[in-house]
Amino acid sequence: MKYIIIGLGNFGLSLAEKLTKLGNEVIGVDSSMTKVEAVKEKISHAICLDATDEYTMGGLPYKDTDIVVIAIGENTGANIMATAIIKKLHPNRIISRAIDPVHETILEAMDIHTIVHPEEETAEKWAKKLSLKGLVESFELSGKYSIVELRLPEQFIGKSPVEIEFRAKYNLVLVTVIKILAEKSIFGKVKRVNEVQGVVNNETPFDKGDILVLYGDNEDIRSFIRDSNDDYNHF
Repeated sequence: MKYIIIGLGNFGLSLAEKLTKLGNEVIGVDSSMTKVEAVKEKISHAICLDATDEYTMGGLPYKDTDIVVIAIGENTGANIMATAIIKKLHPNRIISRAIDPVHETILEAMDIHTIVHPEEETAEKWAKKLSLKGLVESFELSGKYSIVELRLPEQFIGKSPVEIEFRAKYNLVLVTVIKILAEKSIFGKVKRVNEVQGVVNNETPFDKGDILVLYGDNEDIRSFIRDSNDDYNHF
């Protein structure tokens, strides 16, 4: 996949490097030439630009870019300006960093659905989440085993756990299912709320939008995601 990361501070730099190591093409952008020079040998491309200048930002290759991440963290105003510009130039998948609750509220009002909190979430976790299509969350229990939250592949809609045979076919354990409910935010935007279903009924069919909570070997999880890649094209 191809990413543009705006802001090469600690979080943005770490995310850019980890995404690159996972085999992705990454364009890093920062207004500091020092930061750009420091990272240019570690990622695909590093460019010195003012992210609050719409004219210069318009020259970036958005057409072939899957996701744009606004990682600016030291200046709330610059983050909001850059997010607004990217929203206009690249209306597809945008991820923006929130510095505080008020900033997050502003981003939600701008219709930014995915918001990062680097103080609470590591760049490594986000790199894994972005690189593996369909992955919602990951909890690594050891170097070998993890519990992950995955969006239900379309091929499983209407099928029950017993029909899918997670253990027999994929060597994975279905821990539970999370339903996505919708409620209105104060700005009239739809905000997603999770509801954990508890112990799984193996006879109950899955619904579109369900999130599977799976446990297993990391390699088996990666294989399951790769096999279902075509069903995650909405990600």
